Amino acid sequence: FVLMLGMCPTLAVTSSAINGMGMGLTTMVVLTLSNIIISLLRNVIPAKVRIPAYIVIIASFVTIVGQFLEAYLPALNASLGMFIPLIVVNCIILGRAESFASKNNFILSAFDGIGMGLGFTCALTIIGLVRELLGAHKMFGFSLTEIATNIGANGLADWFSKQTPIAIFVMAPGAFFVLAALCAILNNIKNKKDAAGIPNKLLSGCSSEHDCSSCSQRGGCHSAFYDTKAKNQPISKMGEEAKNND
Repeated sequence: FVLMLGMCPTLAVTSSAINGMGMGLTTMVVLTLSNIIISLLRNVIPAKVRIPAYIVIIASFVTIVGQFLEAYLPALNASLGMFIPLIVVNCIILGRAESFASKNNFILSAFDGIGMGLGFTCALTIIGLVRELLGAHKMFGFSLTEIATNIGANGLADWFSKQTPIAIFVMAPGAFFVLAALCAILNNIKNKKDAAGIPNKLLSGCSSEHDCSSCSQRGGCHSAFYDTKAKNQPISKMGEEAKNND
């Protein structure tokens, strides 16, 4: 919800919390493994062909994970369908490969993949859970009426049974409604912090040591996909070199 990377699957795979979690965990595995390999090969891969090389590495792991899902989790594989192969071109994976894994050792790259993957998983799961609650009156596939009955809340179960689900939330527009609402909530929190004078880092996601406001490459960094203010500052020597290499 902050970097807004890789939210493309939001529309199709978050009709339920289980699907959102499945897509998130699948992406996390691919992201972590590809980060490790790209980090290990970062001094071997020529700069001019690094993007095709990254895509080949990512596609290899997507194929392996896809076959694993098909063999051991056929129901989840059927639910995610064609969106499993599309992980290859998910910008969160290519973005982390370019901005982090290609510049750091494999241990840091592995933790970066796990951290980003967990964040992505949480985002998709939350969107799926909200859509499922409002659009189907279910939670992780279980009816709210059944859940309330099982915990002894018969009055709540009776109330749920009389309510009509809002079907649009499990349809395509529902994903955009929920995503927009969650982003608005986070932006509101950020604005309140700004108004209170609480420091708010402008993260580019390329390093855990700095934010864009204090980075030496501020203004010329090709990885500044979040802090757009950084692009308006004077280009440093390092930033100029990064642009020339690209």
